[in-house]
Amino acid sequence: MFIDEPIVVFFEMAPLREKKPPCPAAFEWGAVRYQITSLEQEWVDFNRKGRFVRNMSDAHLATAANKGSLGVGRFFFQVATSTGERFVIYYDRAPTRQEPKGSWVLLKRIEWENESDG
Repeated sequence: MFIDEPIVVFFEMAPLREKKPPCPAAFEWGAVRYQITSLEQEWVDFNRKGRFVRNMSDAHLATAANKGSLGVGRFFFQVATSTGERFVIYYDRAPTRQEPKGSWVLLKRIEWENESDG
């Protein structure tokens, strides 16, 4: 089930690098706090989108796609929670007026194979 809403995350220890965070220990969505019990998968996406694709040379674009660049990139985490639910959350490095250091988002709830997409 696609959600795409902001969340608040909690770490056992503050990340050493804000812009390269590890998987959090818990997150809050709405009025519910979800304890993360396991990290099932993680990946990064440093691809530039929209007008930002055109502001780099091809050589620099290839390097940025591998290492990231200022304000570009997302760190994805597929997690299981203490409620038995599974989610994909991500940290978006793009600064906004409200979140100058980036923001955390609940992308989707992963439905079990025998559940409907309802």
